[in-house]
Formats: sequence, structure tokens, C-alpha cells
Amino acid sequence: MASIALKQPIVRQSLHEELVGRLREMIVDGDLAPGVKIPEKELCERFGVSRTPLREALKVLASEGLVTLTPNRGASASLITIEDLEEVFPVMGALEALAGELACQNMTAREITAVRSLHKRMIEHYRQEQLKPYFQLNQNIHEAILAGSRNNSLITMYRSLAGRVRRARYIANMSRDRWDQAVAEHEEMIVALEARDGAQLADILKRHLQNKFETVSQQLLEMTNVAAKPKRATRGTS
Repeated sequence: MASIALKQPIVRQSLHEELVGRLREMIVDGDLAPGVKIPEKELCERFGVSRTPLREALKVLASEGLVTLTPNRGASASLITIEDLEEVFPVMGALEALAGELACQNMTAREITAVRSLHKRMIEHYRQEQLKPYFQLNQNIHEAILAGSRNNSLITMYRSLAGRVRRARYIANMSRDRWDQAVAEHEEMIVALEARDGAQLADILKRHLQNKFETVSQQLLEMTNVAAKPKRATRGTS
């Protein structure tokens, strides 16, 4: 019995966590469009769940700002506004900067080498103009630096906001100049990390996020102006 007591149970992801994760990805990736009602019945059939766990998952995403719950009207993916991004991006910048400082102190040499490897793979997709795999590796790099902070409170706070920032990234059309700039900033990040220069890495991460914010906010402003522009009346023929 003593040997049984020493055994550790296998931890499996719960249905709730899996459902929250899948719905979060659908919203972040734009599969559930901003402002559009979320088709609960269709999603229940797709995931093989009842409405109760689905609605519990939607409540979690509402607390993250990704879902809007309206009484008697159901749930919809939240709209993305410049005001919301102005609130979130400075907080994310501060968290990323702190993560960078701590990562320079706490990451092992092997972990830093692994981040350099991710960067090299990301560059290959950049050269081939493959945006989706580029974005995925980009995210992996930021997650590796975050994990390297060894600070669970920081990681929890960061991830509670990260979906809103990632979601904003998908709506922005990245120009070639901005893409070039982002890649150059990532190269600076890796160099600072390898040098374990926490202050430098923190500064680069904040600047990188600020540049991302400017790109996304400009795109949102253009989209808003287009939507608000009155359509010219079509003259009928007699």
C-alpha cells in the first residue's frame, strides 16, 4: 500500500478547460467574428457537449473580455475597439518587460538556445512570406520568454490578457515595412536574451509591443472610417 500511496495520478485536462481553450482560439483566430452572435447550438453539436458546459466556458471568456453576454440575446464575440487596446497594450508591455528581465536571470543556456532555434525557423517563414506559421513561432518565442521568467503570478496575469492582444494582431494587415521592422526587433530580443541583458530586453519588448499597437490601432481607425462613410445613392434608370 505504501508503494501505491507514492504514485502520482495522471493529470488530464478537464472538459471545461478544453472547451474554454477551443472557443478562445476560435475567437482569437477570427473564426467567431467580432460582434456576431455565437451559434451555441451549432457549437454544442460540433464539440459534443450540452449547453451548460458551453455557457460556463463562455462566462470565462467574458471575464477575459473576449465575449459579450447580453441578457435574453445570448453571447457574441466582443468588438475590438481602440479604447480597449489603449487599456490593454500598456499593461501587456509592462508584463512583457518584467518577463524579459526575469528571463535573463532565470533561463538556462539550453532554453536560450531553444529560443534562438525558434527564431531561426520564424525567419525562414518570414523569407517565404508564410504569415500564419510565422505568427505561430512568433507567439512561441514570447511564450518561451514568459515561461523563462519562472514567475507564475506574472504568467497568469499575462495569459489573462494575451488573447485580446493576439486577436487584435489578426485583424491588422501587416505591411512589408512593419514586418521587416518586427523581425529586426525580434533579432534584437534574441541578442539581448543571449547577453542576459535584462534592461535591454525589457526596453525592446516594450517598444515591440508599442509598434504593434500603432499598427493595429491605425488599421482599426481605417476600418472604422470605411464603415462610417455614407454610401453614395445609386441613381435609378427610367
